[in-house]
Amino acid sequence: MTEELIIELLTEVFYTTFIILLPILGVSLVIGIIISIFQAATSIQEMTLTFVPKIIFTGAAIIFLIPWILEKLIGITNKIIGMINTVIR
Repeated sequence: MTEELIIELLTEVFYTTFIILLPILGVSLVIGIIISIFQAATSIQEMTLTFVPKIIFTGAAIIFLIPWILEKLIGITNKIIGMINTVIR
C-alpha cells in the first residue's frame, strides 16, 4: 500500500464525511439563527428554547436524509473494497 493510495483514500473519506455532515449542520445552524432572532425580538432567554427545536429539526433532517447518506456510504465502501482488491492483486 503506497502513500499515494492512503492519501487518496483518506481524502475521499474526509470529503464524503464533510458532504454528509454539511446539510445536517446547515439545518442546525439555520434553526439556531431563527431561534436567536426570535429570542432577541421577544427578550425570552430560556436555554431549552434553543436546545429542543435544534434537536428536533436535526433529527428530522437525519431521518429525511438517511437514504442519501446510505447511498454515499455504500459508494465509499464499494470504492474502498475496490481499492483493497487492487492492492491485494
